[in-house]
Amino acid sequence: MKKVSLLALFVALAFVFGMVPADVQAKTTFVTIGTGGITGVYYPTGGAIAKMVNAKRKQYGIRATVESTGGSVFNVNAVMSGDLEFGVVQSDRQFQAMKGMAEWDGKPQKDLRAVFSIHPESVTLAATVDSGIMDIKDLKGKRVNIGNPGSGQRQNSIDALEANGIDWEKDLKAEQVKAAEAPGLLQDGRIDAFFYTVGHPSGAFKEATAGATKVRFVSISTVDKLIAKYPYYAKSFVPVAQYPGAQNDKDVPTFGVKATFVTSAKVSDDVVYAITKEVFDNFDKFKKLHPAYAVLTKEGMLEGLSAPIHDGAMKYFKEVGLK
Repeated sequence: MKKVSLLALFVALAFVFGMVPADVQAKTTFVTIGTGGITGVYYPTGGAIAKMVNAKRKQYGIRATVESTGGSVFNVNAVMSGDLEFGVVQSDRQFQAMKGMAEWDGKPQKDLRAVFSIHPESVTLAATVDSGIMDIKDLKGKRVNIGNPGSGQRQNSIDALEANGIDWEKDLKAEQVKAAEAPGLLQDGRIDAFFYTVGHPSGAFKEATAGATKVRFVSISTVDKLIAKYPYYAKSFVPVAQYPGAQNDKDVPTFGVKATFVTSAKVSDDVVYAITKEVFDNFDKFKKLHPAYAVLTKEGMLEGLSAPIHDGAMKYFKEVGLK
């Protein structure tokens, strides 16, 4: 009994004076961030956030990892099921999930929570010069990748097509593959054009415009009509200067959304607070991690959010006067 008592006393003192290893003192919380394809901006965004949090692992007890996924719809569903703790999601998909629309028709995702928004994303259409496609209306009868099921871009593509009187199931030879595969298909002549909703510059479009097959960005008409119908859309453009190989001489008008960072109401306030704090306290460093972040402002990162802001994030925003 005496030995047991002495051992108990030693362990208690060890905790007080920090002699017990960190993994015994505090359990590490593992979180996974769902992103998108590795050639888009979502994947490096998730990586940047994870890197910041992991640098303070001893302080927060959080270990973050990143997963490449099918995109926004997958991320919302995985966050809601608990398979992911966080996800990068297009602002329109966040809106639809909260309202019980589109893939969530009649099933609003009441536990979905916003953390912050990130970079703007343009619905971008690229086509081979040889296809003769100069405007979205020229897509009829063409081989076009509209995006894989489970991605946010797929619905953006369909919205753009419908606004221009094009039925994707009847008027196109539609492909539905991931955006990462589309540049290769375009360069190989297996498709004539593809849509991708992404922040610029994008690795996918750099690849698409740098090959032997000449490629141009294509304007999307009836943007005003789209914005009037869907409040989460806004005017945007493709900055062609970032793609030297593109066969365009001026920026191309289109529309877009915002990338947002979401979680579940079931994720702890402490975890969400820590992640929010690391991103915003290191804001200037975060902005330099990808060219698409250059336009970010702290205030702007609270815009485009349809879901309620998670309590952990709200705690931080109130502390620093952003809310």
